[in-house]
Amino acid sequence: MKIKVAKELLKINAVFLRPNEPFTWSSGIKSPIYCDNRLTLSYPKTRDIIEDALAKTVQEKYPEAMMIIGTATAGIAHAALVADILGLPMGYVRGTTKTHGRNNAIEGLVKKGMKVVVIEDLISTGGSCVKVVEILREAGLDVLGVVSIFTYNLLKGFETFKNSNTEYHSITNYDVLVEVALEQGYISEHDLKKLHQWKINPRDESWMS
Repeated sequence: MKIKVAKELLKINAVFLRPNEPFTWSSGIKSPIYCDNRLTLSYPKTRDIIEDALAKTVQEKYPEAMMIIGTATAGIAHAALVADILGLPMGYVRGTTKTHGRNNAIEGLVKKGMKVVVIEDLISTGGSCVKVVEILREAGLDVLGVVSIFTYNLLKGFETFKNSNTEYHSITNYDVLVEVALEQGYISEHDLKKLHQWKINPRDESWMS
């Protein structure tokens, strides 16, 4: 599954690998990879593969799930599609709390004690996703875990989820993707070395030399 999804992300250019022309993230980090999973929604075949993988992961890891929750904004569409496949209710956590009406942070019919699974499109350091989990827990929901399309497998991300006592699974990841990229000729062996070096410490720019 991880290899199949990685191939799809590369095929539709949802993931760009540029070890010799790095991207600059909003955090200022120079990165050899840029991921835009929103593109998957525009490719029906790829979309079906991804949503099926997400749904199967929820079924396998969290069979007791009562509701699917999306993260704003990228996780909302995927959460809706997964909820439809599984025949479960769906909701989402807003990026910012409403300042009118009921001042909702969570949209959807939720009740205390409900067992929910969060759908996220991309995990880097995990900070924004864990904030969503905290909002749900504060509302009295039982967050079983997080399922994402892609994770960079960064140490900071592992630490963030561990510290918040949150379990997560991704249907593919950075390590699998770069190996697939090498196998399919997207990158060279020299590029692969740079990509592995970057992941060890993304803020250390020595990988670019």
